[in-house]
Amino acid sequence: MTSIGILGTGRVGSGLARTLATAGHQITLGHRRPPQEPPADRTGAVPAIRDADQRTTAATTDIVINATPGDTALERLSALHTELAGKILIDVSNATRHTPDGLPSDLCYPGSSLAERLQRALPATRVVKTLNTMLFPVMTAPADLSTPPTAYLSGDDADAKAITAGLLADLGWKPEWIEDLGDITTARATEAVVLLVPHVLRRHGFRPFAVTVAR
Repeated sequence: MTSIGILGTGRVGSGLARTLATAGHQITLGHRRPPQEPPADRTGAVPAIRDADQRTTAATTDIVINATPGDTALERLSALHTELAGKILIDVSNATRHTPDGLPSDLCYPGSSLAERLQRALPATRVVKTLNTMLFPVMTAPADLSTPPTAYLSGDDADAKAITAGLLADLGWKPEWIEDLGDITTARATEAVVLLVPHVLRRHGFRPFAVTVAR
């Protein structure tokens, strides 16, 4: 059992929180403004998930997952450098500008990546990039796709990537579906893949998919 803080309460953050809590981890969900009462969709079989503000979430958990919007994540997380020091930060976001219909358009950091910027801004934190090359339902239900998907890992710290791979297993990812690409600079490639997303969605609608290595 691991203490995990998840920054971001949208579909990505909430889905990861529910699945990791069900797997037995202690989950704190970090809000900009914590609710007075837990949301109604948390009742029933889902184990308890604690709600807190984002600073408290980062300070009181062992591993932190960034599921906040990628275009504002660098400023937000840089402000938490003290709380994140010595911890693993798993970044699942993509830093993009958006079209009027809300889909990704241009990268915020061409020639670089959000993951690299985060690692530079947070030198005492071990940053790992993963789960950013798929629609969000695949993150917690990879086996639902007809073709085995791929989850890529980018990061400078081998132990942090191994721990992240263990959490991916708790989300349903088989070891052979996880591809370690190397250091944090390899996140440039996976973050750029988001530019495929609007074209696929416009042709096929909102059907879960992942960008996968097939062998």
